[in-house]
Amino acid sequence: MKKTTLLILFATFIFGCSKDRFNNDNPYLPNYNFSIDLNTNLPTYASLKFTGNAVKAYPSGPSRGIIVFNTGSGFNAYDGACPNQDLTTCSTLNISGSNANCSCGSENYNLFTGQSSGQSYDLKKYRVEVNGDVIRVYN
Repeated sequence: MKKTTLLILFATFIFGCSKDRFNNDNPYLPNYNFSIDLNTNLPTYASLKFTGNAVKAYPSGPSRGIIVFNTGSGFNAYDGACPNQDLTTCSTLNISGSNANCSCGSENYNLFTGQSSGQSYDLKKYRVEVNGDVIRVYN
């Protein structure tokens, strides 16, 4: 009995604490498989070296691009489309300082947290890895 209980606890611990568990499901935004490397030594992405700066990039995948933001303690990467609207010609996020605004609505999202007051869905977040001066964003 003790061995069975110990085995169940061990299995729960191993499978329940996965570092790679990542949920970015959103009924308005499809899940694209993509990977993009942003070299911060290039002029296009150099502003990401500084806290509070954001850049929009367009990999093959998310149709409205991705927004990468330097939080000061790391990077957040979000889908460039408004998370609470169907994909239309005006459902694109625009960067405004440390916020992202929907071009056809009044939603205003904080790039530190990805949240907007009163909205059903936060910004759709993607995985980020940093290796030296290269920021890799992927899903």
